[in-house]
Amino acid sequence: MAERMLQFVSLPQEMPEKRAAAERRKDFGEIYRAFAVDRAEQQASRCSQCGVPFCSVHCPLGNNIPDWLKLTAENRLEEAYRLSSATNTFPEICGRICPQDRLCEGNCVIQKDFESVTIGAVEKFVTETAFEEGWVKPRLPSRERAQSVGIVGAGPAGLAAAEWLRALGYQVHVYDRHDRIGGLMVYGIPSFKLEKHVIARRHELLEAQGIVFHLSTPIGSAAGETSFESLREKHDAVFLGTGVYRSREVSVPGSGLGGVVQALDFLTASNRRGYDETPGDDAVLHARGKHVVVIGGGDTAMDCVRTSIRQGAEKVTCLYRRDRANMPGSVQEVKNAEEEGVNFAWLAAPEAFLGDDTVTAVRAHKMRLSLPDASGRQSVEAMPDSSFAIQADLVIKALGFDPEDLPGEWKAPELAVTKWGTLKVTPGRFETSVPGVFAGGDIVRGASLVVWAIRDGREAAAEMHQFLSAKENATADQAARLVAAE
Repeated sequence: MAERMLQFVSLPQEMPEKRAAAERRKDFGEIYRAFAVDRAEQQASRCSQCGVPFCSVHCPLGNNIPDWLKLTAENRLEEAYRLSSATNTFPEICGRICPQDRLCEGNCVIQKDFESVTIGAVEKFVTETAFEEGWVKPRLPSRERAQSVGIVGAGPAGLAAAEWLRALGYQVHVYDRHDRIGGLMVYGIPSFKLEKHVIARRHELLEAQGIVFHLSTPIGSAAGETSFESLREKHDAVFLGTGVYRSREVSVPGSGLGGVVQALDFLTASNRRGYDETPGDDAVLHARGKHVVVIGGGDTAMDCVRTSIRQGAEKVTCLYRRDRANMPGSVQEVKNAEEEGVNFAWLAAPEAFLGDDTVTAVRAHKMRLSLPDASGRQSVEAMPDSSFAIQADLVIKALGFDPEDLPGEWKAPELAVTKWGTLKVTPGRFETSVPGVFAGGDIVRGASLVVWAIRDGREAAAEMHQFLSAKENATADQAARLVAAE
């Protein structure tokens, strides 16, 4: 069926229909409509089937993208799903929120003269079709093992590790401080990018696989918390996929004023409203009727500005100290935000937050870029006498996240960390300084992408399997020696 492929020369790139900005500003539904079957097949047929698939090379999971694109073009959708899910534990999530413009699609070899293949949209289409047709089943183990594994954190790294270890037959228990699985995918990412039923549907599958979830169960040393030591005693191995939740601060006067909030607090409150919950301090953490200023330029900042628009803000401004070309967030997210009415103040950084008890304005100064350093990154410096003010009733600090002090909070000084506060692991083995305790995802690599966390979880699971198998064999050998001695 080779004639079905290489259609990029005659077929233009086409994304699924995007809802009009005026419509999507009013709700938190996903902004793209689903592909029709014929459209998905046509877009998959644009793949050039190149000899060296840079899309796969630049996918952290090494997905066999050209192969499942070809199967999609040939309407062999169940086979396409099987191939896609063989390397991706959660393709329904990655198809929605992966920054394809920086990964697979951004490295498509036909992009120079023709626009890239719409890989993410086709992946979402294939996976949603698989769910509708009943092809998605829990991976049940062929045999049960007596050994148990404790997973701390129900985010993408922890869930990927749990799914793989359970498929191998281990008794898997997942502990999370929140009342739902998903971590930042649930409470950090808005529904217009990832609707919550997608995570709930995966939760049901994981439970059907036999994974036991202990939600609203924080790990720590405070009263009522489960201690790290007891977790180690209870399980034969432990995986730490706690993520990074400590918000970075901006050190300027007025940071303590009312109405100056952290991005995660704002997004969590918004996402809880999506579950028909009423978070505390609702008036402060709601943008309705306010002049909102968001500080930052990453995907979290884009989530905040687009959420503010949907909450009915009077005006939303994103303040970022670099220019558009140096935005760390997705190019597509910036475009979506602009379409929805967000204003961008490029090359501007806050000097102070103004007001008596509650913020009323942000005083900022203009910045300029210097020559690139050895890494190619341009530093920024403030321009003299360039201050200006932006009206603000709500200021959201979206400057990224750092790891929490796990050794201190858990009273586990033996748990070694790097100079950045992330957990130190043996490269390639994911084992921490504590024997039998493994870690992966953001708590090891720092704030990163969901797809990297999934990869870490899967690779750590393979290392844990080796560790547990060796432990089981050693126990069996010891028992045999005792029997022989008798």
